[in-house]
Amino acid sequence: MTFLKRFLLTGALLGALPGAAQTSAAAPSFQTAQDIDAWKEKNRNWNRWGPEDQLGAVNLITPAKRKEAAKLVREGVSVSLAHPLETQKAEDVPSPLGHRMLFTGESPESQYTADALSLEFHGFTHTHLDALCHVFDHGKMYNGYPQSLVTAKGCAKLAVSALKDGILTRGVLIDIPALQGVAYLEPGTPIHAKDLEAWEKKTKVRVSSGDAVIIRTGRWARRAAVGPWDVSQHSAGLHASTADWFKKRGVALIATDVGLDVLPSGVKDDPFPTHVMVINALGISVLDNADTEALVQAAAERKRYDFLLSIAPLRVEGGTGSPVNPIATF
Repeated sequence: MTFLKRFLLTGALLGALPGAAQTSAAAPSFQTAQDIDAWKEKNRNWNRWGPEDQLGAVNLITPAKRKEAAKLVREGVSVSLAHPLETQKAEDVPSPLGHRMLFTGESPESQYTADALSLEFHGFTHTHLDALCHVFDHGKMYNGYPQSLVTAKGCAKLAVSALKDGILTRGVLIDIPALQGVAYLEPGTPIHAKDLEAWEKKTKVRVSSGDAVIIRTGRWARRAAVGPWDVSQHSAGLHASTADWFKKRGVALIATDVGLDVLPSGVKDDPFPTHVMVINALGISVLDNADTEALVQAAAERKRYDFLLSIAPLRVEGGTGSPVNPIATF
């Protein structure tokens, strides 16, 4: 066989193989807002669970999934993933918790205590769960509901009260700083699907349908080491391209110790693409500002990176989200 014939035959065979050059060429680039819009148009989960659906990817947490997750409880040891509610203003705390004592024990006549709390929980400070009505995209919410359904009275659809029965499923910790051999990621560091898969390979724990994935950037460890900074402008986090990975794996909830997106996003004309892709297009629940430091220690001690995760949002009718105290149980 001549060299030319061998060359042509080899090229033809390579072109026919799965994963060959034409597959990578078809992969989305996620570099511009137009790239993101094209991906959303092709991958939306709208109507996947019916036109009236208000749970989104939480539908993937089936009764069988809950029973499977419950079997992960072997020691009965629980760990909170909530960061203490911040009460003082700082660069990353524009709206601290308002805590006012109504009755104290300072008076001898006192028979009980009482206090009042006020909290603006959305943003980059407090541990909270976003409702699916939290994000608009081109005038629509998840499942195609018009954004006009959110009024001064609250969210008529997709409110956090749709999750009144709570979220109980398998949680999987992905510790990117540990993967890279550092204490924490520097602000602006993007996390890609290859990083998530490298952690799976390292721990031999694979993310599966209905899972809640908890991703650590080390934000709170960095804050303890160097002090607060404006996380809303400069933060490690998920690159927009990871949304494709989360859809393929059937993830029900994503929790991070930041605000989900890497900032700056790296996507032209789209500052928060991951938030929109995950919540609005895929209906995946998002938990922001989780504190994963105690969880990391508990998981490392046991060399176990999956566990039972339970989240019980406040039953706020019409609410756009809720402060939460997620609990991991080993």
